[in-house]
Amino acid sequence: MGRISGLVPSRFLTLLAHLVVVITLFWSRDSNIQACLPLTFTPEEYEKQDIHPLPLCRLVAALSVTLGLFAVELAGFFSGVSMFNSTQSLISIGAHCTASVALSFFIFERWECTTYCALPAVTEMALFVSVFGLKKKPF
Repeated sequence: MGRISGLVPSRFLTLLAHLVVVITLFWSRDSNIQACLPLTFTPEEYEKQDIHPLPLCRLVAALSVTLGLFAVELAGFFSGVSMFNSTQSLISIGAHCTASVALSFFIFERWECTTYCALPAVTEMALFVSVFGLKKKPF
């Protein structure tokens, strides 16, 4: 039980760190959108990268999906479905820690908009199905 009890606060802190970085990215997205565009760009290209409807937009849609998946993962965590599941905790800690560091570099170094991963939320949804649909214990 000592091993699992150390995973719970670590998972919570990495989730919050990633959430803070995503919210910061919402506030500072202008310079990152410019980094995703060529040196000479039109206002239409800027809008397409920022707030255009879903098939065309990049950053705002990805950040909105990220916040929605945070809601899924935090709901599973706070409801107890996955709080003490060590496999889900390790996946979540690894993914959110990596994402926090990568997004920090994305903000400060103005990286291009390329990669997106939803692995923790997908495994969280699988645990929801397992616990509520199949009536199995979450750990």
